[in-house]
Amino acid sequence: MGIAESAWDTRRKSPSNLLNAFRLTEQQKVGQGPLSIFHSDAQEHDKEVNSTSIIAMRRLKAKFPMLTFRYRKDLQKKEINESLQRIDKCLGQTLFVGNAKIKPDGGIIEVKDDNDNWRVVLVTEAKHQGKDIENIAKGVQVGVKSDQDTMIAGNAIERAHKNISEIANYMLAELHFPYVLFLEGSNFLTQNVDITRPDGRTVTLDYNAGGLNRLDRLTAANYGMPINTNLCENRFALCHGARIMLQAASIYTKGEGGHWDNKHMTDIMIEVAQTSLRMLEKDLSRQLGGLPFNWEPLMP
Repeated sequence: MGIAESAWDTRRKSPSNLLNAFRLTEQQKVGQGPLSIFHSDAQEHDKEVNSTSIIAMRRLKAKFPMLTFRYRKDLQKKEINESLQRIDKCLGQTLFVGNAKIKPDGGIIEVKDDNDNWRVVLVTEAKHQGKDIENIAKGVQVGVKSDQDTMIAGNAIERAHKNISEIANYMLAELHFPYVLFLEGSNFLTQNVDITRPDGRTVTLDYNAGGLNRLDRLTAANYGMPINTNLCENRFALCHGARIMLQAASIYTKGEGGHWDNKHMTDIMIEVAQTSLRMLEKDLSRQLGGLPFNWEPLMP
């Protein structure tokens, strides 16, 4: 074994790394399962967003039969770099892994414009974090001594920022940003929630508790603008005499702790996708045949 390999092996077995591994194992134990976005509820939410995105594309095809749509599961990093280079040659120069890609949970829906270019109209992502409501309803307590009603929230949702940034880079030349993030779980509450345990005791989850709420770790992606709002159309801010374009993700959460139903998600997707089409209308005019853009209102 060479010096470099020996050093690496030593680092892997260092006290700090062993302690981190121990902490993760203990967190998984006291939390009644892996403390990550990959538990069964999260996986189900991911699948639902994916299938709902496909339903949304079918609705778009039915409403706009004159337009051509396509669905993509992923986007290659080299495509992102090429898009950046078309804006400025100093951008998009770095790529270490040739087949690197991103895979948003709900995929990417695009429309072909009058010049045969594919334009993004919808990107969707799912994040489920926090099982406190389910645990309390079942009478499951957590913590080292299994005597706590709630777990300190994790950081898995911060991974969402990577895909948001990559799509923002890819769409830097566009005037819209149709990135929709669907949140659910006890870490994304916007109101207090009362849950009754099997023994009759009521537990109140305070939505503004620092150890529970993780919404503030995501609102950097929408510049602190309102959540549960369609922010697809880019905003422009004036700073030092220059106009700066803001690409804000549209963040939607089940603030009462419930589960997203497919119809509600689909309606939101359609609303955002139609905003994209309206922003692209001049580049779709030939296919639209000069007809006025026909909105499908978001149903409550």
